[in-house]
Amino acid sequence: MTENIFAANLLEHRALFERLAPLAGEVARAGALMAETLAAGRKLMFCGNGGSAADSQHIAAELTGRFVRDRRPLAAVALTTDTSALTSIANDYSFDEVFARQVMGLGTRGDCLIAISTSGHSRNVLRAVEAARAAGIGVIGLLGRDGGALRPLCDISIVVPSESTARIQEAHGFIGHTLCGLIESALDLAGV
Repeated sequence: MTENIFAANLLEHRALFERLAPLAGEVARAGALMAETLAAGRKLMFCGNGGSAADSQHIAAELTGRFVRDRRPLAAVALTTDTSALTSIANDYSFDEVFARQVMGLGTRGDCLIAISTSGHSRNVLRAVEAARAAGIGVIGLLGRDGGALRPLCDISIVVPSESTARIQEAHGFIGHTLCGLIESALDLAGV
């Protein structure tokens, strides 16, 4: 039984990753926008729910810490980590506002929001994107399925072509690491 689940998951994973090549252009565009944002002295903000919250934290940590080699820290923050902000905003306003309020309070024109959603329909992520657009903040969508309602709201939409949340999240992890590498390369930090 366990071997069958492993084999089936591996087969699905491989099949999806074989279909990711067409995303290369959008991934490159996203990496360039993120690098330009950082080069201009601005910051990257990440948001998402559940596994996408974990992806937000993971990518932000790779940037503020290090990805491959030692280098200067880069300005990246996951809006998923401040439990006091999350719970107070959810309590006083609604869960739909937990990221939007942070974008409004922490974001500045020229920053970039990376909105992560496997469905493309997460209401709190949609509200964050709306707040970012109103504030002149660039938006990259790291999405799944058909991109959902988020796809047309993003400056750049990277849509993983799968219906499986688990497989989409695996691809998002790979794409997140690729974005970190692109940023380090564009800012000439890979050897620093």
